[in-house]
Amino acid sequence: MGGARIGVFVCRCGTNIGGFLDVSALVEYAKGLPNVVFSQENLYTCSETGLTEMKTAITEKRLNRVVVASCSPRTHEPLFRSTCKEAGLNPYLFEFVNIRDQCSWVHMHEPEAATAKAKDLIRMGVARAKFLEPQEEIEVEVVPAALVIGGGIAGMTCALNLADRGFEVTLVEREKELGGLLKDLHTPFPNQEDASELIEGKRREVTKHRNIEVLTSARVKEITGSFGDYDVTVNQAGQDIHFKAGVIVVATGAEELKPVGMYGYDGVTVVTQLEVERMLKEDRLAVQNVVMIQCVGARDEERTYCSKICCMTALKNAMRILEGNPEAQIFILYRDMQTYGTFNEDVYRKAREAGVIFVQYSPQKPPVVNERVVKVFDGFLGEELHLPYDLVVLSTPLIAHPDSGELAKMLKVPIDEYGFFLEAHVKLKPLDFATDGVYVCGSAHWPATMSESIAQAYGAASRASIPLSRRRITAEPIIAAVDEEKCIGCSLCETVCPFKAIRVEETPKGRIANTIVASCKGCGVCGAACPQKAITMRHFTDEQVLAEVIALTTEG
Repeated sequence: MGGARIGVFVCRCGTNIGGFLDVSALVEYAKGLPNVVFSQENLYTCSETGLTEMKTAITEKRLNRVVVASCSPRTHEPLFRSTCKEAGLNPYLFEFVNIRDQCSWVHMHEPEAATAKAKDLIRMGVARAKFLEPQEEIEVEVVPAALVIGGGIAGMTCALNLADRGFEVTLVEREKELGGLLKDLHTPFPNQEDASELIEGKRREVTKHRNIEVLTSARVKEITGSFGDYDVTVNQAGQDIHFKAGVIVVATGAEELKPVGMYGYDGVTVVTQLEVERMLKEDRLAVQNVVMIQCVGARDEERTYCSKICCMTALKNAMRILEGNPEAQIFILYRDMQTYGTFNEDVYRKAREAGVIFVQYSPQKPPVVNERVVKVFDGFLGEELHLPYDLVVLSTPLIAHPDSGELAKMLKVPIDEYGFFLEAHVKLKPLDFATDGVYVCGSAHWPATMSESIAQAYGAASRASIPLSRRRITAEPIIAAVDEEKCIGCSLCETVCPFKAIRVEETPKGRIANTIVASCKGCGVCGAACPQKAITMRHFTDEQVLAEVIALTTEG
């Protein structure tokens, strides 16, 4: 390893790093580190100019290791690895040092100490880079079939899109019929179509499509295997159905919060917006005085989030009531009207012109619903209003399904504190999970309008179709490697692995642990637990990690 020729590239990242750290001092410091033959400052290393300079240096300076000190490897490591590969260097001979998140951002008020810490991190990165080894990426075959969980508008749209591309799709829906929340709506916003006709047309397309198998009144019981080769068990009517899938799309949607114990909710004179939709749909809503209360069960201590769709739903239903009875008196009691975008703002303006009266209330003085009268303090008038009502409508948020956590554990994907599924990256991978081969769309991810759910469904189908079309995927070689001579087949690694990526099998040599390469994420739990030290983590060997520790404890 004495022939290591290391190049160090320090990024200013505009003012993100350069505004707080002494980048020039870091470049000079790197030049004096062992095995460093080249050190350079870049304004933006991830720019076309920065990447070109990196490739040029690799060639001209005969670099066989590259260290980039810049931002987060979570977002930019694939880019820099591919750049190394284009220059003829194995991409796993690249080391990333995060001096933005770990230095300039967290220590912006201590520039000198932050610069000193950045030197430590660069020194550690260079020490580890010396012991990096070339790795070969692993190819895995993909079963050309998809599992879509959830038969709402997002799930059906996604299934149809994948099926139209020629892939076999299994659509699993827990309810007796497809449609999700859409089947309970009178008219979806913003197109104001008849929801029944819309959903029935979509159902026909799905059920008649030769590439789609629909399983209703069914639940996913078990998912094993890995990206490209999932083994799925679905329980329907007490029977287990087994099949394989290469990718999985989560489109489980959400449900309306039932405001039990709030504002006298009884489902008769005090109802939710979804219950109003059903009344409008069944043409049994004949009221004169209507009071709608926004943010019921949302934006409070229990649920701090805004459900985003409630304000537009209230406006839509208010206009529908006025269409049926132009003499109706409608009050909307709100904290903030969220009518984002010019189209929604125009709907808000038309509602005011049509006679809908908006009263802002303070969360410190919420409305009080008494028998036939709603009391609310109007801050603009400085007095309490008494509003008679025939019907009180509570705008409640969409909430995650109670069993979302169970599905998340099965798929090994994260959920947030409210039970909604979390994407891998809000900007770079908004429809992907951190677990490869699993995608998300619609209100399973966060409360979404129908148009947003459809757009996300197309996006998720597009993402899922990439590995399905290629029929092969490339897995990172950063996996657990088992030394068969040391392994005693104790099964501890199999027990502790959070990804079920290692199993003990009978071989001619006895019981030996075997890594399922497509499932392994290189987390290192098995290696740390192995009593025989029979498991090595590729790209994170003991030698590499110890080199960093020694560099940290050695004064630079």
